[in-house]
Amino acid sequence: MKLIFEEGAGGLIDDRVATAPWRVECESDRLTDVVLGAPTFLEAVPCCSVTRETLREGFATDCAAAVRQHAALVDLLERHGVACHVIPAAEGLADLCFARDVAVTTPWGVVALNPALAHRSVEVDHLVATLAAQDIRPVMRIREGTIEGGDVCIVRPGLVVIGCSGERTDRAGSEALARLFRRRGWEAIIHPFDPHFLHLDTIFCMLDRQTALACTDVLSDGFIAEMEGRGITLLPVSYKEGRKLGCNILSLDGRTILAAAGHPRVEQQLVRAGFAVEVVDISQFAACGGGIHCLTMPLARAARR
Repeated sequence: MKLIFEEGAGGLIDDRVATAPWRVECESDRLTDVVLGAPTFLEAVPCCSVTRETLREGFATDCAAAVRQHAALVDLLERHGVACHVIPAAEGLADLCFARDVAVTTPWGVVALNPALAHRSVEVDHLVATLAAQDIRPVMRIREGTIEGGDVCIVRPGLVVIGCSGERTDRAGSEALARLFRRRGWEAIIHPFDPHFLHLDTIFCMLDRQTALACTDVLSDGFIAEMEGRGITLLPVSYKEGRKLGCNILSLDGRTILAAAGHPRVEQQLVRAGFAVEVVDISQFAACGGGIHCLTMPLARAARR
């Protein structure tokens, strides 16, 4: 199918036929390819409440430890048959490892996003250039407002949720991405939430097509009702667990879940609900404000037919 995106939809990059393998139509379909960013120059940038808190507590980034933890994450993904496409490190791009925020793969191809922070907007160019070298070209680049991938949840075919804190993702950016989905018959829910929580994926992440981890004591009653009204069961995560990124997980296939070490109650809850949990230490990244979901940008998932 030929995809042509108007300038009003966010800014045209490429109107060629979308490369069929690079598509995601559900957060919990089987992950086949993922983009990650090398953490060589990881630094705790005080641009979110979590990082500011860890810095107050005396945290200092250990880049060697971060590289080891990231390598363990890549190894775990590869053992599950996931092809890992790693963006090379670049000096000055301290948050490059949080690849989720600069792009999102849609059912129609990769969309380059528009991060709110200046030091992160450079990452988009770096990502686009890296993917182009592999002949993977975004079909669209959003230039209206600001939008980051941690606020995008492709719940299942036909339904996407876009978080809008007003800071990292604003109304203009969320509407620009929502239009892409709505023009193709999808329901796009824009959910406002407090910027204290940085991104939607710190308080809401899909496990399979009918189940989500959710920080129910901070999500609005209206949003909870919307999700439950669409048949989605919410497994509760506490505020403190959410603050420590216990809600920020990656579903590999709707059954196997990658989770950060250090959240035993969340892990036990997932197991009781029938999920298989793989745990990995990402403490260096969590202290910098990002979890498993933040570190991974799905490039392709095998859609159910």
